Amino acid sequence: METLIAIVIGYLAGSIPFGLLLAMASGQGDIRKIGSGNIGATNVLRTGRKDIAAITLLLDAAKAGLTGWLVQHYMGAPLGYIAAAAALVGHCYPVWLKFKGGKGVATFFGGLFALAWPVAIVAAIVWLGTAVITRLSSLGALLACVIASAAAWFLVPNAAAIMSSFMAVVILWRHRENMGRLIRGEESKIGQKKTKEQS
Repeated sequence: METLIAIVIGYLAGSIPFGLLLAMASGQGDIRKIGSGNIGATNVLRTGRKDIAAITLLLDAAKAGLTGWLVQHYMGAPLGYIAAAAALVGHCYPVWLKFKGGKGVATFFGGLFALAWPVAIVAAIVWLGTAVITRLSSLGALLACVIASAAAWFLVPNAAAIMSSFMAVVILWRHRENMGRLIRGEESKIGQKKTKEQS
């Protein structure tokens, strides 16, 4: 029963579409109709509101980070990891938006920094290094997920490593179209405008 409660808490917290709500509240309209159509901070940034995008980034990270930490504090570490993983699923597949959500990178990092910070540092270094060298944010996110989840088995308890690996699989699945474009050499680089199809 406690496991189910942790999953429900995490999923519902992750399902809150902060990017969509903040964009609409600030008069930017429905961000699902611009750019990639996603509800994350990257698409919010395309409205030109850097402040709203920054707030969205922090709130999306808190979905897994704060929720996982709170559940861990009150219910125990394993359940905190489960709640954080469920929050990522909620962000990517929110029940309120017909299961069409964001890509989950900010939520992934939020969960790692709150519950498995050594893994988060590895992921951040990989993402930043890849993004700087290649100017491909999606490639950085993909490599960060794979390398960090592998490193987790050596750096943190097994329960945290399982969380990291599960979250990495979700991220990889959500970026499957990006992987196709990377293979074809069609993926947009940082600073380059994206079309509707380049989500």
